[in-house]
Amino acid sequence: QVQLVESGGGLVQAGGSLRLSCAASGSIFSINAMGWYRQAPGKQRELVATITSGGRKNYADSVKGRFTISRDNAKNTVYLQMNSLKSEDTAVYYCNAALRLSRYSDYVLNYWGQGTQVTISS
Repeated sequence: QVQLVESGGGLVQAGGSLRLSCAASGSIFSINAMGWYRQAPGKQRELVATITSGGRKNYADSVKGRFTISRDNAKNTVYLQMNSLKSEDTAVYYCNAALRLSRYSDYVLNYWGQGTQVTISS
C-alpha cells in the first residue's frame, strides 16, 4: 500500500514563508512526476507545481517566482518552498505522485496525500 504523508502547513503572515514536505512510502517501484495542488474554499483543486523524476519543473503562473518545488529521489520526497506568501495562497495543499508499483507493469497510478492546511493572514 502506498502512502503520501504531507507536513509543514500552518498559519503565517502575508509576506512570510512556509516549506511543505511530502514523503511517499510503500511498495513503490518508481515515481514519475510529483507535485503539489491546492484547493481553496469554494474553488476547484488547481495545480501549483510539478516536478519530473529528471527534475523538470512546471509552475502555475500565480506562484512563479515565489514558490520552488524540489525533490529527493532517494527519499521519495517532494518539497514546496513558498515565499512571499499572499492571502490568496490560503488553501489546503495536496501532494500528488504518479508512480509505478512494479517493474513488470507500465501502469502509472496517481496517489494523493491527505492535504495540509496553509493559511495566510493579512
